[in-house]
Amino acid sequence: MSRIYLDWNATTPLREEARFAMVSAMDILGNPSSVHSEGRAAKSLMEKSRAKIATALGAHGADIIFTSGATEAAALACAGRGLLAGDIEHEAVSAWCQTDLDVSPAGDVIVKDPTKSALQIANSETGIVQTLPRGLAVSDLTQGFGKLPLAFNWLGCDMGLISAHKLGGPKGIGALVVRRGLDVTSHLKGGGQEMGRRAGTENLLGIAGFAAAAEAASVDLANGIWEEVAEIRNILDSALSSFEFETISVGKSVERLPNTLCLIAPDWKGETQVMAMDLAGYAVSAGSACSSGKVKASRVLKAMGFGEERAAQAIRISIGPGTSKDQVLRFAEAWGKEYRRIRQRMI
Repeated sequence: MSRIYLDWNATTPLREEARFAMVSAMDILGNPSSVHSEGRAAKSLMEKSRAKIATALGAHGADIIFTSGATEAAALACAGRGLLAGDIEHEAVSAWCQTDLDVSPAGDVIVKDPTKSALQIANSETGIVQTLPRGLAVSDLTQGFGKLPLAFNWLGCDMGLISAHKLGGPKGIGALVVRRGLDVTSHLKGGGQEMGRRAGTENLLGIAGFAAAAEAASVDLANGIWEEVAEIRNILDSALSSFEFETISVGKSVERLPNTLCLIAPDWKGETQVMAMDLAGYAVSAGSACSSGKVKASRVLKAMGFGEERAAQAIRISIGPGTSKDQVLRFAEAWGKEYRRIRQRMI
C-alpha cells in the first residue's frame, strides 16, 4: 500500500508551479548584487518575486526581507526586544520572548500590551486561530499564509513571519514582512543586501519558488480549495469521534485552521501513536516538526491547561488539497484498530 502523507503543517509537497519557477531560475547566472547585465537579470527576477509575494500576502507598501526561513525571520524581528508572548508560540519565537502571557483553555492568548507582544495567527499543533490586536509588534503568519484569508496591511501588526515550505514552496527560504518605515537591525554583517537588513547573497532559486507558490496558494484560497479541505478534516474528525474511545479533539469548538486536527487519546502516548501509524503507512506528528522528535509533553497543550499526561497523548493530523476522503477514512480505520488493540492489552 502506498503511504499517505498527513503532516502538511510540518511541510507541504512542492507545488509544480514552484518547481517550474526554480528550474527556470537556474538558467539565470548573475548575482542580484552585481551591476552587469547578468546581475541585473537576477535582480529583476528577485524583485518581481518580491512583488508577487507582497501581492499574495496583501502587503503592498510593506518591506519583504528575504531570510533562510521563518526561524531566522523570528530572530531578526524579536531578538533583544524583550517581547511578551504566550507559551503556545513556536520555539523560534518563544526563544526570544518572555512567555508570561496567559493562555485560556480555548487556546486564546490574553495580550495586554500589543506593542510589546508577539502573537501567532494560528497554532501549528492545534490549528487554533487567534484574533490579532491592532498595533501588535510581531505575528508568526507561517501557518495562516495561504490557508486563511488575511492581508498584512489590515492585520495592523508591525512585522510578520512567513515561510515558503508551508504553502507549497521550497524549504530554506522565508521572509520577514515589515511595516515600511520601521527600523530593523541586521544580525548578519556582510554585503548589505536586503536594504541592509539581512546580509548574504539572496537565495534566488528559493525566492523564485516561494513567489510561484505564494501566487498559486492565493488562487487556491480564492477558489475555495481550503473550504473543501475543511470538509475532509471534519469527516476525519467525525470518524475518529465515532469510536467508543473517550478522545479529545482539541479546539473543535473554536476557529481552527481548515486542515488541522489535534487529537488526544487517553492511555496512548503521542510518540507511540506516531510510530504505530508510520508502520501502518501514515505520516502524522506528535506536535511541531521542530520539537516532535523530543519525547516530552506538548507545552502548547500544557499552556491551555491540559495536564502532563494528557499533553503527552496528543497527535496532530494535518491535511491539504491533495488529501482525499478515502485517505482520511482509511487512516481513521487503521488508527481505531490500533487503539482498540492498545486498550484491550490494558484490560
